Amino acid sequence: MTRVVKLLPTPQEASALSATLRACNEACGLISQAVHGGSVFDRNGLQQLVYRRVREEYGLGAQAAVRCVKKTVDAYAALHAQAKAGLLGREGCKRRIRVLGRPIVFGPLSAQPFDDRMLSWRHDARTVSIWTASGRLKDLAFTGDPDQPKQIAEYRRGESDLVFRDGMWFLHAAVELPEAALNSEPSGWLGVDLGIVNIATTSDGTLMAGRGLNRHRKRQQDLRAKLQAKGTKSAKRLLKKRWRKESRHATDVNHCIAKRIVAEAQRTGRGIALEDLRGIRERARFRRPQRATLHPWAFHQVGGFFVYKARYAGVPVVHVNPAYTSQECAECHYVDKRNRPSRAVFVCRSCGVVAHADHNSSRVIAQRGESTWTAGRESRVPAPTPQPA
Repeated sequence: MTRVVKLLPTPQEASALSATLRACNEACGLISQAVHGGSVFDRNGLQQLVYRRVREEYGLGAQAAVRCVKKTVDAYAALHAQAKAGLLGREGCKRRIRVLGRPIVFGPLSAQPFDDRMLSWRHDARTVSIWTASGRLKDLAFTGDPDQPKQIAEYRRGESDLVFRDGMWFLHAAVELPEAALNSEPSGWLGVDLGIVNIATTSDGTLMAGRGLNRHRKRQQDLRAKLQAKGTKSAKRLLKKRWRKESRHATDVNHCIAKRIVAEAQRTGRGIALEDLRGIRERARFRRPQRATLHPWAFHQVGGFFVYKARYAGVPVVHVNPAYTSQECAECHYVDKRNRPSRAVFVCRSCGVVAHADHNSSRVIAQRGESTWTAGRESRVPAPTPQPA
């Protein structure tokens, strides 16, 4: 996991940090050209090829040059992994050829990793000592939530990234928090149906409505359209300033929803059952007006929040087959698309039960979660005693 603290540099310190990021990213651009135009792709061979040139041309220290090489190699590894997974399009398509046909470009203020030789923490004083291109900055103050510095002090692992965002400086530190013992004998399952109108609906009947989030997105969309149509410099500055606002708000809402549901499952000793929605954007077919609603649906993000929060709470999580969960009756298990006369109402054509559609789906998911968990557990039935011949 990542914990973020905000740095509080003076104008002179901020200038040194900015110059450091620019020098490191220019060096990464040079290394990227060497990777794309040459035949050396492994980290050690690439380091021998560009190490001296990077240090001489950009004034980087030894460890900074090594981190730049690793950053570039990792970027190419991620790019080729995306291509292998088909995220850049099929083989031979224009987009894939365009992306793979040119070297990776690093922004002048892209994040830069710092290891323990370049960055040291003083948690009691809430300061850091960090290497820069113009010399080491000592006693650089930072701030954050009370729990974050404590977790960084106890559980920090590996590198920390220096990030410049929205005119502010941050350090992103990787931490490895201890996990709670898994509840291997859950007393039941809490089914969670993820959606757009209702972000999450539980089998207990709790609905987390998405009306507020959807209205926020609509306001941001209308504002972006007005600013883009205006086209002035001030409009472009405002667009740049607000471009992350919608994402931050949606992430906060998803965090709160996942935290609330995981806490309820932990309190009642139950597990959580979720639908496996991987590939839904490729499988589903929507009309053009519906695509703008589907695209920002962060089901993968909120599902990831459920998984990692449950791990640290000791709550088991299972993913079930999502096929026909919206058409299956939770009482008699009759499946028919006519069971959904409207988006919000479920009326079973077999047993006549009437329910909220999302609540019915979450109950079906909970039942499938129980079946999935039981099928994956070892049998507790004693082995048969062999009979004498």
